[in-house]
Amino acid sequence: MTSGKLLLVGSIPFESAERVLHLAADMLGGHLDAIPDGEVLDRRFWILRMAFQVFNGHAAFETVHRPKAPPGGERLIPTGLDDVWRFRLRPGIERVRFDMPGWRLGYAKDAQNSYAIFQAMKREGKVPARTRFQVSLPAVNSVCNPAIFGTDEAELATIRAGFQEAMVAEARKVCEIIPPGELAVQFDCSFEITDVYGGAGLPIEGSIERNVKQFEGLAEAVADEALLGFHFCFGTFGGWPRFAPPDLGRAVQLANATKRAVSRRIDWIHIPALDTSEEAFYAPLSDLDLGDTRTYLGLIHSMDSFEERYRTARKFLPEFGLGAYCGLGRLEPEQVEPSFRDHLRALEIARDVAG
Repeated sequence: MTSGKLLLVGSIPFESAERVLHLAADMLGGHLDAIPDGEVLDRRFWILRMAFQVFNGHAAFETVHRPKAPPGGERLIPTGLDDVWRFRLRPGIERVRFDMPGWRLGYAKDAQNSYAIFQAMKREGKVPARTRFQVSLPAVNSVCNPAIFGTDEAELATIRAGFQEAMVAEARKVCEIIPPGELAVQFDCSFEITDVYGGAGLPIEGSIERNVKQFEGLAEAVADEALLGFHFCFGTFGGWPRFAPPDLGRAVQLANATKRAVSRRIDWIHIPALDTSEEAFYAPLSDLDLGDTRTYLGLIHSMDSFEERYRTARKFLPEFGLGAYCGLGRLEPEQVEPSFRDHLRALEIARDVAG
């Protein structure tokens, strides 16, 4: 049964993992299978840090554009979509490599630090014994996307192959650091959704195949005993949603293709939902074919319309868990507790509707 289950997608706008873990455990702990560390500090901006921490200065890449900064200063996080970091592959580069496998991207290091806090809280009884520690990793195509690297498909393939090796090593290192029985790994997929809806500047033909190709290798890097999830996202940079599809059809097709492409168990797939109660938007959910994989729908927002949207979604998918449309990292810190209360209120409404 998935009713009564909540998913925290990942990011929380606090400055310490300890604060995130305490608040999530206190307010939502009984409803979560796993608690993330909030993707705090530079991870709050999701993949944007890869530009200045990994790609800028790499010998394989030329920096074409960096965010505009005041004289004598620097700006690492772009202020809008028209000012993002951009790179291109240097001539003659046929393979991209990243040093320090398992550590270069920073996710394993951050997971190690946050898990120590999580362990201490468990020992103190502040986190339910069955709850796992959730590590969120970006999917390869989301990091190596045309907005940053251009639309030359051959160059993208070269860059993505190198970054895939680095991300696989990072995922394996996470599974070495954290006991798999204590771990949940979620791959976050934003560009992938944009691409399959035809909004990425690449041909829509073959878009599902080129995006799921990465998932088998990423999933194999996750230890069998660990939980594995996927978060699909309509994007929040520049305001949510970054794009608004007419229905969930292509998201459902991507979910089904992901399930087919990955040979190991997938424990959940999270699909966002817009602020609409139109049946046509949710109707494709009836085509989901995920077997025993749990579906979470990102319905927890715009709470005045939540019940109507929830009722509409249930017409096409009777059983699902609940989450926000994305992580909460774009909120202000003082908005987090009200958002968590919305999560609890959503559960109450869902129980009333289900009877």
